[in-house]
Amino acid sequence: MSAKPKLLRNTPEEEAAIQRGIAADPDTYEVPTEDFEKMKRLGQRGRPRMSSPKELVSIRYDAQVIESFRAMGDGWQTKMNDALAEWLREHQSA
Repeated sequence: MSAKPKLLRNTPEEEAAIQRGIAADPDTYEVPTEDFEKMKRLGQRGRPRMSSPKELVSIRYDAQVIESFRAMGDGWQTKMNDALAEWLREHQSA
């Protein structure tokens, strides 16, 4: 295999030609510094953090239990979590 290709940088003349092309393009717009500073982020990126995040664990169940929940279709893990939470609610008061 060949060696990793080297990064070829633009010469100052090439860079100046690129910048002239950008300046001449009517579809480009450079935001002035004062306008850029006024811009605000629209919010946090990605999925919002949960108020009570779930914890990843490794646990073993009987194959029949897993097959039964998987047969319920998408969301079977949430249904299993809900079933365990319901069991806890019913048995904590005892």
